[in-house]
Amino acid sequence: MSTHGADETPRDAGYDDWLDGIEAGEGIYLSCPNDHGSLPPRRVCPHCGSPELTEEPLPGTGEIESVTVVHVAAPSHADDVPYATAIADFGPVRLTGMVRGVEPDAVEVGTTVAPTVERTETRDERVLVFRPR
Repeated sequence: MSTHGADETPRDAGYDDWLDGIEAGEGIYLSCPNDHGSLPPRRVCPHCGSPELTEEPLPGTGEIESVTVVHVAAPSHADDVPYATAIADFGPVRLTGMVRGVEPDAVEVGTTVAPTVERTETRDERVLVFRPR
């Protein structure tokens, strides 16, 4: 595991590479011949076991399917509360991320969002964030 720039945060190659792509506006997902979508890194499709995975562009927007507002967080997110975390449907894949740009209690199922990468207040760690569009 390498470090992440000057801040010496340990770098998780698969996850941080994926976040780098989202941050650059070049997010991807993996697709198999049976049209199943999954997130990298993977060697086989988690749905059918196919080893034939191709990288496909992640759709630029998704739709919130479920949302939870967190008022009492784990120590790693203590300074971020209250915040909303949501599962959003991006077509072939579903992503989980924090929702920003709207009050946590105002986040609604069906809201169109775009993925981005931002930092947590508590530990200054990169996380997937959804912003309403």
